[in-house]
Amino acid sequence: MTNFFGDISRIEFEGADSTNPLAFRHYNPDEIVMGKSMEDHLRFAVAYWHSFAWPGGDPFGGETFQRPWFGETMELAKMKADVAFEMFDILNAPFYCFHDADMRPEGSNFSETKRNLEEMVDYLALKMESSRTKLLWGTANLFSNRRFMSGASTNPDPDVFAYSAATVKTCMDATHKLGGQNYVLWGGREGYETLLNTDMGQELDHMGRFLNMVVEYKHKIGFEGEILVEPKPQEPSKHQYDFDAATCYGFLQKYGLENEVKLNLEQGHAILAGHSFEHEIATAIAMGALGSIDMNRNDYQSGWDTDQFPNNTPEVALAYYHILKAGGLGKGGTNFDAKLRRQSLDPVDLIAAHIGGMDICARGLKAAAKMLEDGGMEDALAERYSGWNTIEAANMLTNDTLDTITDRVLAKDINPEPRSGRQEILENYINRFV
Repeated sequence: MTNFFGDISRIEFEGADSTNPLAFRHYNPDEIVMGKSMEDHLRFAVAYWHSFAWPGGDPFGGETFQRPWFGETMELAKMKADVAFEMFDILNAPFYCFHDADMRPEGSNFSETKRNLEEMVDYLALKMESSRTKLLWGTANLFSNRRFMSGASTNPDPDVFAYSAATVKTCMDATHKLGGQNYVLWGGREGYETLLNTDMGQELDHMGRFLNMVVEYKHKIGFEGEILVEPKPQEPSKHQYDFDAATCYGFLQKYGLENEVKLNLEQGHAILAGHSFEHEIATAIAMGALGSIDMNRNDYQSGWDTDQFPNNTPEVALAYYHILKAGGLGKGGTNFDAKLRRQSLDPVDLIAAHIGGMDICARGLKAAAKMLEDGGMEDALAERYSGWNTIEAANMLTNDTLDTITDRVLAKDINPEPRSGRQEILENYINRFV
């Protein structure tokens, strides 16, 4: 056992008037929202990597955190796990997520790395027996080690492809053994720096085959969770193949995977793609591909992925509005793929960051539910598209041709005038709830 967080006790809900910095003001896990508990709606998860493995570096500076478990030994890896579950219990977190590299030291070869992972999986399984925290999803880190500098499944070296495939197999086995509800693939290096040395068609075919093997293995081992891919447009690669939700769905369709794989969407990645988070969520929902979300934010004054904890209620409310409207997150959840600022050195900062993120999400969820229950947004949409409810309009999408439509326009002298989109009225409407 560890005592990294000292005398910090389990965080409790104290209500909106509380001034206690170590209490929930809005997140009451038992509160019923639209017929379901807030905990079941939000399905919060702690990211093992940013919370316990990230050293506090940025593009211009190295480690600022000096955690006692930093190091490449099994003893320190187990200490890290002890601290992680200490924090999970303090937050009463229902889920966590991991990369393989977060929880096990790198071995001298694949065989040793695999043994390290398997030993740590057994250790985490023991930790989970005495904790309520379950595994939301696992994934493989196929981007940090220098062997992946030219990609994993898209690497021009077939040995790297093979090493990556073997790594994913071991991580899927680990996720399955720990009862994970999803498995995620994020192609951090699946892209290119220059087309001068890149055969894009071949690399995409390799990535398509790789993902098909993942799906085949899922069915072989009886893994009942979702397979998820995570869009991101750039950083670290100049161009990453999984640019955004629409690009990923087109890729899935090309390789026959649209019914097997869904999307894990991140707020920060949406911003890097030039989108809002609600856009990416709405896009995935429109294609039936919403799986899970990583909740964070970027600094809009910086041009890179800053992975900060959420603090913008209107943005979060609109994200959950689309999620609730679509029926919820299913097997997915709200993972805090966010990290402390480099100057936030103390253990209490890690707890406070998650409290704030969970409270913001709770506020956003409640605002989204009130909007849906009020129905104003739905009424506005129904009114705007009401013209399509006529038989003539419906026929244009089923039976009509360009010839028949043109004949009708001429016969009826159709000469439409534009109609207001009423954006400002809707923005003012949203502000009533957030």
